[in-house]
Amino acid sequence: MSQQYESIMTNNRKWLSVLLSVFFCFPRLGLSMGNSDILRDIVQHCVDTGSANYCQQCRAPTLDSVCPTEKSCQKTTEVWAMNQDFVAIRDIKMCGCPAEFVHGLVLPRQIITGVEDPRRPQAIWDYAWQVAITRMQPPSIALVINPQNFRSQNQMHIHLLRLNPQANLSLSPLQAVEITDLKDVWRVADQSAKAQALQDYGVLVRLDATGRFKVVVTPESPEKLFTQYACQKP
Repeated sequence: MSQQYESIMTNNRKWLSVLLSVFFCFPRLGLSMGNSDILRDIVQHCVDTGSANYCQQCRAPTLDSVCPTEKSCQKTTEVWAMNQDFVAIRDIKMCGCPAEFVHGLVLPRQIITGVEDPRRPQAIWDYAWQVAITRMQPPSIALVINPQNFRSQNQMHIHLLRLNPQANLSLSPLQAVEITDLKDVWRVADQSAKAQALQDYGVLVRLDATGRFKVVVTPESPEKLFTQYACQKP
């Protein structure tokens, strides 16, 4: 493992320590903190506006719903795309950000916990990519799932993000597996994790300069290590 990667991981451990201290000191700062079932609740109660008692059951109604609730960014669900298996929504981190900032989430509509769940769907990566390319240029796209120990929610979600400008340098020392079919992501991620003796791991999928997909497995959060996951708000 390179010194550069070790430095990145050390900095992110410090960041996580600060985040956890804020989390436990201020558990009521917002919807995204203190509740690990928010995304599960959205999948079950908020994406289907035609369900019975929608306004009573959904804590963050869609922007076009008729619910008599506040329509602010932080208190609504913005659905980007949906089919019978998956839904793509805006992440709450986009609220208050410049228009060019993108942070989306793709979730299975079935209840699935995360990277460790044996029911994780193969097709979620291809669906996430198809949504991502409608909002970002392919060379800049990062599809990410965080390790179990680095996530705040217990409903599987793939982050749709832009790579950091320095990501190529950070990723270059890491072992990446090349694939041509996104249905192979889980298989090669498992193999890479096993080779690194990792029981818990995160996954980053990106497109390289040759137009092939690369899968990178890390023991810490790829979201924090390699992507523009938050914006500088005006």
